Amino acid sequence: MTWQRPDQRQPDQLRPVQFERGFTKFSAGSVLTKCGDTQVLCTVSIQPKVPRFLEGKGQGWLTAEYRMLPGATPDRQEREFLKLSGRTQEIQRLIGRSLRSVLDLEALGERTITIDADVLQADAGTRTASITGAFVALQDAIDHLLKRGELERSPIVHQVAAVSVGLIQESPFLDLDYLEDVTADIDFNVVMNEDLNLIEVQGTAEAGSFSRTQLDQIMNFAEKGIRELLKLQRQARQP
Repeated sequence: MTWQRPDQRQPDQLRPVQFERGFTKFSAGSVLTKCGDTQVLCTVSIQPKVPRFLEGKGQGWLTAEYRMLPGATPDRQEREFLKLSGRTQEIQRLIGRSLRSVLDLEALGERTITIDADVLQADAGTRTASITGAFVALQDAIDHLLKRGELERSPIVHQVAAVSVGLIQESPFLDLDYLEDVTADIDFNVVMNEDLNLIEVQGTAEAGSFSRTQLDQIMNFAEKGIRELLKLQRQARQP
């Protein structure tokens, strides 16, 4: 029996995606990212200093923080304060690595960019939505510095987006929602730049194993989805 998607999407179809730019007033860049029922507020802050290990080296840094708000899921999530869960640490490191990969840190100068990804509503794909939306917010934040004359040129050298793909009943499905995510035997998160070069691949067999042929199918679906997300990011920035 072939898996029937709860929202009747085609296997290689993304959920509806929206980027609401300028969502908050005080951040250098802010975007409310919607991927289906998943909603993530991505904000960007910039400080004129760097971590101690980079002081005097003439380059900047980018880091990320990720949190799930208490009302983001049907059962209230406890707030994470000093002790972060392993999942939270893993996700915010992934977001940071993904966004650093698109920056010329020397062109940024001795500044620290902080990406905050706050999940307002979770229906799976929160880490990939965080990366995809945070890139749009990062572009707006860099534009802010350029307009103020604080940078001579943009340090952004690549575009980046991310998407999930899963195997359900031996078949690939793009951009899983929660029901599909918990059903999938194989779950992948894929990050690529605009050249469709890989930045990170996270893949796990939750049950059994998968073949090289299935891996190729997963990557083909991921590439298709990321092409579409890159296009949507560019459209969101158009006047």
